[in-house]
Amino acid sequence: MNKYEVLKQYFGYDTFREGQETLIDSILNGQDVFGIMPTGSGKSLCFQIPALMMDGITLVISPLISLMKDQVAALNQAGIHAAYLNSSLTAGQYRKALAYAAQGRYPIIYVAPERLATDAFLNFALHTKISMVAVDEAHCVSQWGQDFRPNYLKIVDFVRRLPVRPVVSAFTATATKEVKEDIIDILMLQNPIMVTTGYDRPNLYLGVQSPKDKYAALRNFAETHPGQCGIVYCLTRKLVEEISSRLQADGFSVTRYHAGLNDAERRQNQDDFIYDRSQIMVATNAFGMGIDKSNVRYVIHYNMPKSIEAFYQEIGRCSRDGEPGECILFYSGQDVITNQWFIENNQENQELDDFTRNLVMERDHERLRRMTYYCFTNECLRDYILRYFGEYGSNYCGNCMNCITQFETVDVTEVSRSLIGCVAASHQRYGAGVIVDAVHGANTVKIRQYRLNENPFYAAHSKEPVYRLRQIMNHLLLNGYLEATNDAYSIVKLTEESEKVLEEGETVSMKMAKEQEKAVKEKAPKKTGKTKMTGVTLDENEEALFEQLRTLRMQIAREENVPPYIVFSDKTLVHMCKIKPENRQEMLTVTGVGEFKFEKYGERFLEELKKVKSQSEM
Repeated sequence: MNKYEVLKQYFGYDTFREGQETLIDSILNGQDVFGIMPTGSGKSLCFQIPALMMDGITLVISPLISLMKDQVAALNQAGIHAAYLNSSLTAGQYRKALAYAAQGRYPIIYVAPERLATDAFLNFALHTKISMVAVDEAHCVSQWGQDFRPNYLKIVDFVRRLPVRPVVSAFTATATKEVKEDIIDILMLQNPIMVTTGYDRPNLYLGVQSPKDKYAALRNFAETHPGQCGIVYCLTRKLVEEISSRLQADGFSVTRYHAGLNDAERRQNQDDFIYDRSQIMVATNAFGMGIDKSNVRYVIHYNMPKSIEAFYQEIGRCSRDGEPGECILFYSGQDVITNQWFIENNQENQELDDFTRNLVMERDHERLRRMTYYCFTNECLRDYILRYFGEYGSNYCGNCMNCITQFETVDVTEVSRSLIGCVAASHQRYGAGVIVDAVHGANTVKIRQYRLNENPFYAAHSKEPVYRLRQIMNHLLLNGYLEATNDAYSIVKLTEESEKVLEEGETVSMKMAKEQEKAVKEKAPKKTGKTKMTGVTLDENEEALFEQLRTLRMQIAREENVPPYIVFSDKTLVHMCKIKPENRQEMLTVTGVGEFKFEKYGERFLEELKKVKSQSEM
């Protein structure tokens, strides 16, 4: 079979997405590749399709057990023999899997990086034709990446020991310039063909809120999104327990996940969410990497995460099937303090020497600051993320909170001069909060202790609301008029731009939300009537059909003990509702329905569609 036949027969798609074909062709030509593609863009197909066409076995290096299980389950459902080798297997299961692999039963094997150095696995690999080593979540190889895993460093040694060097492919959704260079160097990719399809996920709505009552805002959101699966991320285990308990008491279908639970409970709770037995997952960042659940329709960050990379990775779990999703971040100043404490007390980098550990800590403080700026910018939120990763858009996406809020440009030069002047007059020794309090004229112990009540700019803008002064201070930091040090105390310093404002008369303006936009809606109306998915709107009859197909899908999933989305995705069911196939040929035109899946499930869905049609004609 050629690549198009493989794509259609096993995966049910007629065409490749952006970047996929280039990567697949390069691998088939024996070239190393490096793909940087956003979550939901089909990275896995870039190594799975060549694996089915190459002579030999493809080893996929994967960081988490859940990721391997999901990928292998999906492949087996598509009629592809695949296996995983990790610590979740008993010794007997592991030996049996290796024996089957040696017999050539599996064209694709997922393996945890720590297994590469074991005698049993090395013995297998040295006597087996390995056609490709695919490194998934490749940013884990870099200590500058957000999920550095020392075991990933074993990959290069493993490849060196093979009698014939295979093709090496690397894939990730997130990589800054430094991390990209690290991945290429550490994995020793040989003149790799690089494909970057961009970081944009246009189907995701982005928003930042600072509610006085975070739980009330969360409950309101969940109430207005009935029947939808979502993830709520919290910074601490204690908060996970509190929020999940309150949601449960309020009648929501909820489960929880954090490192404090025992393995069995974590596994059970994760399965309840994946198998649609629980609609809402409340979790720390310990949950999610490798979770391929395609119908998560919202991700709420109850607290601000520690970096843009972590934030992007976590919102990447939303609507992986390309359908519309919502990603809302609830910000409060306490989130910054909590994250600073985590950075200062990080136990994950103990293997590093003191110099490198301090460099990593400094980098983490800088990342936290950039994450904080995301929460304050009035520019396009999507564009802010894209610029962080080195891409540049139009600064208007039309699908984020800032782009749909009415703003006006305001001259803030006078206040800016006072803030910058206060920093200069106090010899650049204090943080942003202290400077704002001084300019506002606060009479606190700290202000008196630092003698800032004697500063020439003390109380220069006592009539200006504190929140407005903070907005302007954040604007100055975000746009380089001031800068903050990379440490827990984050001291504000002057820049070259500061002098232009103080000495050269440069004006400063910023976008501010118009006054009438500040009123917070008490409660959004419940969604009724029509369901819209990726530009496809279902009418009431089609929506009823969609629910009946979902019920059938759930029934099949329970029979086969697999997550419902592995049977068919929501996107596939929506397409069925629109074209209403009546026979095998028409069903095979539905996106996501391949030959193997049709043989397995097609007739049951055709029968359901036929039954619904006859009922409507009665």
